Amino acid sequence: MLGDIVNFIVQTVGEWGYIGIFAMMFLESSFFPFPSEVAMIPAGYLAYQGEMNLYLAIAIGIAGSLSGALFNYFLAIKYGRGFLIKYGKYFFISSQTISKVETFFKDHGHISTFSGRLIPAVRQYISFPAGLAKMDLKEFSFYTTLGAGIWVTILALIGYFVGQNETLIHQYTKEITVAVLLVLALGIGFYTIHHKKKQKDKS
Repeated sequence: MLGDIVNFIVQTVGEWGYIGIFAMMFLESSFFPFPSEVAMIPAGYLAYQGEMNLYLAIAIGIAGSLSGALFNYFLAIKYGRGFLIKYGKYFFISSQTISKVETFFKDHGHISTFSGRLIPAVRQYISFPAGLAKMDLKEFSFYTTLGAGIWVTILALIGYFVGQNETLIHQYTKEITVAVLLVLALGIGFYTIHHKKKQKDKS
């Protein structure tokens, strides 16, 4: 059953080509819970078979991720604050909480956006607080592209090198996800210490 689903996805990506990659990654990066593995691993495998260009597939995947993130970003700018102020009380979200989120993203939006793109179940939604805080568009786009680029490249390479082996795909995806989270935890820890020291030096 799983093999049939995988074959169907590979066939679908192959038929839709680069447009399919862009569409799937757009959905994955927006509010629709669509896993990026479904698009990029088959794309990498098709590149191994010579049916796609690996570098172009990665570039299209990144472009789709950025476009989906920008969709969420502008959606949050246009409707986010008003919606939360009006209905946030029903979800225990106060105006003070909204202000804290905005302040946090003004100070730490770059590291939050970059790291969020590499964390499962967070990458789809990290654009909302960035838009809510009206994070600088160029900065948001840069760190979104950087984080998405790393993840998209990893998935495409997994598909390219082990695309025929479902067991290895699951194993490597899990191991790499854990490794990425550990590196992120260390990086965020270092950033926090550096930021506190910087703030202390200023005072």
